[in-house]
Amino acid sequence: MARVWDIPVYDSTRVRDVRVAVEAASAHVRLDPHRTAVAALVATELATNLVKHAGGGRVVIDIVDRPGATRAPGVQVTAIDYGPGIHDITVALRDGYTTSEASLGAGLGTCVRISNDFDLYSTPRGTVAVARVDQGPAPCRDQRGQGPRAGGINVPLGRNEHSGDAWSCARSGSRVTLMLADGLGHGTQAAQASSAAVDELHRSAHLPPEEMLRLMHPTLRPTRGAAVAVAQVDTDSGELTFAGVGNIGARWHAGDSWEHLISHPGIVGAQYPATVPARRLPWRPGGLLVLHSDGLPSRWAPPDDPDLLTRDPAVVAATILRDASSAASPVRDDTSVAVLASDPVDRRHDPA
Repeated sequence: MARVWDIPVYDSTRVRDVRVAVEAASAHVRLDPHRTAVAALVATELATNLVKHAGGGRVVIDIVDRPGATRAPGVQVTAIDYGPGIHDITVALRDGYTTSEASLGAGLGTCVRISNDFDLYSTPRGTVAVARVDQGPAPCRDQRGQGPRAGGINVPLGRNEHSGDAWSCARSGSRVTLMLADGLGHGTQAAQASSAAVDELHRSAHLPPEEMLRLMHPTLRPTRGAAVAVAQVDTDSGELTFAGVGNIGARWHAGDSWEHLISHPGIVGAQYPATVPARRLPWRPGGLLVLHSDGLPSRWAPPDDPDLLTRDPAVVAATILRDASSAASPVRDDTSVAVLASDPVDRRHDPA
């Protein structure tokens, strides 16, 4: 089930809470002591920066699969704030650079170097930083030629331990599939339903989305059921296929416009429709797909900054979540946002 730690950080006493949470998450995925220490260092630096430079914010820690064909879990640390932004990102990302007397002296540059993945997006409206640490050594970050990338954020209602939402990405041959599930209700039973959908995704990643959903229905029958949306890119044919059942939102960005993709009414595992239509679209360079549960306000505005759309998909997802709510008006349900983005080699040439 999706275990999530959502920690408000508005004073230095909460920095320790962040470190303890990331150590617990590292133990959950069985990171060795060295990689656990790396995750703790990165999380501590990000939390300290929230207090020192942003007037506070929140850190969301969850467990994600490493991008690729195998499900190698790691720890994702997402720091979110509402301002004032980083004045000079190039300097801030310099290895060892820090202006915080309370930090461990590592700075964001060190976080970039020692984490498996790191990216951030900063404007005067605030900063979103995402770091992922898994058991493998920190790799080269040139991801060009590796195909579509996926990332997301999952935040439980009321900072519960388990979210009823879940998202995951699976790869099989030329097919890259992103799925988001919203188990009915909240808490453990909702999480069981969405987790069952994730397991079925990885068993049937070689199938088209409509077939995956059909197989998920009997798998989810012993559970409460869930709303589920599946988006699959076939890199050989250059086609995106989307199919969904229930109230999962989906928006597709290509060129300069955003388009809604519509799911079919129903509940996977309970009230499955007789037919589930699939939408097929060309997967163009610069394409980006956003899936989200109904915890996100229905009238959220898609991002219009071309720079954001080139960032790590998890950064895009977390920024969408932040900007759809506010520090004073948080989301009122389990909320997850997942993003599927084209290969960075394509996105470099995106005219947007």
